[in-house]
Amino acid sequence: MLNQFSRTQLLLGKQAIDKLQSSRVAVFGIGGVGGYVCEALIRSGVGKFDLIDDDKVCLTNLNRQIIATRKTVGQYKADVMKERMLEINPDAEITVRKCFFLPENADEFPFDEYDYVVDAVDTVSAKLELVMQSQKHNVPIISCMGAGNKLDGSQFRVADIYKTKMCPLAKVMRYELRRRGVKKLKVVYSEEQPIRPVEDMSISCRTHCICPPGAKHKCTERRDIPGSVAFVPSVAGLLIAGEVVKDLTTDERKEVK
Repeated sequence: MLNQFSRTQLLLGKQAIDKLQSSRVAVFGIGGVGGYVCEALIRSGVGKFDLIDDDKVCLTNLNRQIIATRKTVGQYKADVMKERMLEINPDAEITVRKCFFLPENADEFPFDEYDYVVDAVDTVSAKLELVMQSQKHNVPIISCMGAGNKLDGSQFRVADIYKTKMCPLAKVMRYELRRRGVKKLKVVYSEEQPIRPVEDMSISCRTHCICPPGAKHKCTERRDIPGSVAFVPSVAGLLIAGEVVKDLTTDERKEVK
């Protein structure tokens, strides 16, 4: 029967679509990268999601985040993403957790129920804990490395963390994961040399913070405020989504061929 996933089924086969619809994917971080991950996965047929983010849409998000519009400024990103996803597939099961993932609250998340984990968060401590929890529960995970201060989306690559180069965040992650005995981690990273942002205090969030009242995490708390554009985080997010779909359906697609 013709349905919204028929075009995808022509390429992947019915068994793959069935697998996607029964899979539960946890997306940590619903920003410039994570938003596009969710967008592509819901359109690909993934049926169950956990969306984890405690941030609200800010005016400065409009340049790159798919959920950011004038109407959504001030709303929780996870809530906005859920509403958008249900407009695409009302049959999807979507759980929202408006919190920031930390080592201290890691035990509150049902990693043993996830079929895949997407790391699209910003902090090293959260990234490391996501990797450790995923490996502890034998759940596939893919992590996004630095997407800020970049202009060339064509330089993103999918690789094991220990084969990455150029990316400063990947360098830190390699060191910390090696210390923890982690042997491998699939990541999306850019080989582009990061660009140093222009130091213009007239447009800096550090001196003109417009985070909504009551925001838990303000730009002024960040050590660095990276520059970003519409066409770079989106590339990283779509690459991640493609890897998730591929990994979840590998066996089913082999049977089709």
